[in-house]
Amino acid sequence: MTASRSAAHPVGGTGRIAVRNLGKRFGALQVFRNVDFEVGEREILAIVGPSGCGKTTMLRCIDGLLPHDEGEILVGDQVVNDPIPGVAMVFQHFGLFPWKTVYDNVAYGLRMDGASKADIAERVPAFVNLVGLTGFEQAYPYQMSGGMQQRCGLARALAVEPRVLLMDEPFAAVDAQTREILQFELLRIWETRPTTMVFVTHSIEEAVLMGDRVIVLKGRPSNIDETITVDLPRPRSRATLREPRFGELRERVWSRLMSEARAAEYQLERG
Repeated sequence: MTASRSAAHPVGGTGRIAVRNLGKRFGALQVFRNVDFEVGEREILAIVGPSGCGKTTMLRCIDGLLPHDEGEILVGDQVVNDPIPGVAMVFQHFGLFPWKTVYDNVAYGLRMDGASKADIAERVPAFVNLVGLTGFEQAYPYQMSGGMQQRCGLARALAVEPRVLLMDEPFAAVDAQTREILQFELLRIWETRPTTMVFVTHSIEEAVLMGDRVIVLKGRPSNIDETITVDLPRPRSRATLREPRFGELRERVWSRLMSEARAAEYQLERG
C-alpha cells in the first residue's frame, strides 16, 4: 500500500526528520520510549530490530498515520501530528487498486492532489519508465508479478515527488531474487533522485546495503541500542556485497541483535 501527500508545498528547507524522546503505547503496553534520532537531507536511515519492537509503528508515527504518546516528530520545521505534505510511504503489501491499471494507480496520488490532466499525462509515463514498467501502463495488478506490483507502488509514491520517503519492509512480500533486483533498482532511482529516506527492514544485509546509518532497536519497551555508520561508498552495487567492510558491518549489526536473542534464550532455559 502506498500513502502519499503532494510536495507542492515543500516541507521546511531541508527535508530533515527529527525524532525526539518518542514514545508509543497501546493501552498498558509500552511499545517504545525515549527514541531520539535525526535523518539528514538526502540520507537513508535503515531501522532494524526483532519482531514486535515497534519498527512499523514508529514509521507510521513519523508519517502521521498513528498518534505518538510522548515526545515529538518534526519534518523540516513542521511538527507531525497528522499526515503532512511532502511525505510518502510505501508499505510491505502493495495496496494497489485492483480495478485500476498501472497508469491509473500511479496517477492516483496526483489526482488526489488536484494535478491537471496535462501534468498527469506528463509525469505518470516518466515515473512508470523510472521503475521499469514502460509497456505495462494498461495492465491490471492481477496481471503482474509481485515485483511488478511493488514497482507500481513505488512509482505511485515517487510521482508526487516527496521530500521524505518512508519505506516499511517494501520488498518483504517478494521472492529472494526479485527482492535483490528491487533493492538495486531502488538504489539506482535514489541516486538519480536522492531524498530523505527511512527504510525499515528485518533483513540485516538489506539494512547495511541501503543505509547511510543503521539504527538497531532492542528491549521491551524498545529503544535505540546502537546507531551504526555505514561507511561504504556510493553508488552501491552487487560488488558491494562482496566487500570485506560490508561483511564487517553486517556482523556488527547481527551481533547487536543476537545478544538480546541469546539473553532471551538463556532466560527461557533457566525458566
